[in-house]
Amino acid sequence: MHRLQRSLMFARRSLWFASIIALAPSLVQAQEPLAAPPAEPTAIPTQSLWQILIAGGPLVIPIVVCSFVLLLVVFERTMALRRSKVIPKLFVERFLLQISEGAVDRHGALELCEENNSLAAEVFAAALRKWGKPAVEVEQAILDEGERAASSMRRYLRAINGVSTVCPLFGLLGTVWGMIESFNEIAGSAAMGRPELLAGGIGTALMSTAAGLCVAIPALILYLYFVGRVDSLVMELDRCGQDLVHLISAEGLEDRRNRPPRAAKAKKAA
Repeated sequence: MHRLQRSLMFARRSLWFASIIALAPSLVQAQEPLAAPPAEPTAIPTQSLWQILIAGGPLVIPIVVCSFVLLLVVFERTMALRRSKVIPKLFVERFLLQISEGAVDRHGALELCEENNSLAAEVFAAALRKWGKPAVEVEQAILDEGERAASSMRRYLRAINGVSTVCPLFGLLGTVWGMIESFNEIAGSAAMGRPELLAGGIGTALMSTAAGLCVAIPALILYLYFVGRVDSLVMELDRCGQDLVHLISAEGLEDRRNRPPRAAKAKKAA
């Protein structure tokens, strides 16, 4: 009898353990959290150039105006500072050669300068009006006219320098203005605890500084380029003027009179 009871108890425990083992996987699956559905790829937001400029604030407008002024001045100076416009090589070489060989006199040389529309011709004309005077007077006339030519070549370069100086200041002012507005929004009760508003406002405010630098850096590079180009043209113009001084000054004319002609030199060499 006791053995039968023990057998029944053992059978019940075995069935209980078997049921627990069978139900264990389902219990584990029930306790596991549901897997999140795969996230869909989000499209990267894009903005047009106009939207970026509008986001920069009202001070982007003067920066855009400065950029248009820069383009106009650069185009005008590029055309005006061409070597053919300032010192045409063919005209200068022929002009000096004709004077050195005595092919033209003072009036003929002045007519050649009036026909040629260049700064070199204007400098030569100022020197020709001192034909036969001492070298100091002829050189002073060239220096005076050369200063006027240099001022003409440096025209509008201050505008380029002004754009390179003012645009970063406009951008910095726009950034400060935008940050003040951002902090004022954060200070409101509805925006407390939302740092993303501050980050977005600062990012928008920095657009004005970026716009100012994008205009100021090319403006500074172009200003330095044009200044160097003007200096090189002035030096070359001065060199050509010195060659003319040696030809038309009193000392130069006296030296040419005392110099033996080329034919006599050739016979003497033979």
